[in-house]
Amino acid sequence: MKARILVGSVELDVSFNDTETARAVYDSLPVETGFNVWGDEFYFDVPVNMELDDTATTSVKAGDIGYWPPGGALAIFFGPTPMSTGDDPVPASEVNMVGRIEGDATLLRTVKDKQARLA
Repeated sequence: MKARILVGSVELDVSFNDTETARAVYDSLPVETGFNVWGDEFYFDVPVNMELDDTATTSVKAGDIGYWPPGGALAIFFGPTPMSTGDDPVPASEVNMVGRIEGDATLLRTVKDKQARLA
């Protein structure tokens, strides 16, 4: 499953994993929304209601995409977050791993716009 994310002038390809949560997120597309910023993480609501699954983790890398069940949100990681002690992002709590940015996710650091489209 493939999609594209557009944030400001940055457009990146996304590959979704073959999991129930990833399929639910993919099936909810397209999503066009404002987003929140938490360090080098964007997150936004998606119309999906899933519980933690066997992919749930707090160990993520730049470029990973996770679904955060407590907030019903999709989180896109591209660098350290406020909970990080090194270069890797750390989510606020466990996320279900749903996919990955193909290419240089750190390009998202340059974005000033607060609107995203995932389709």
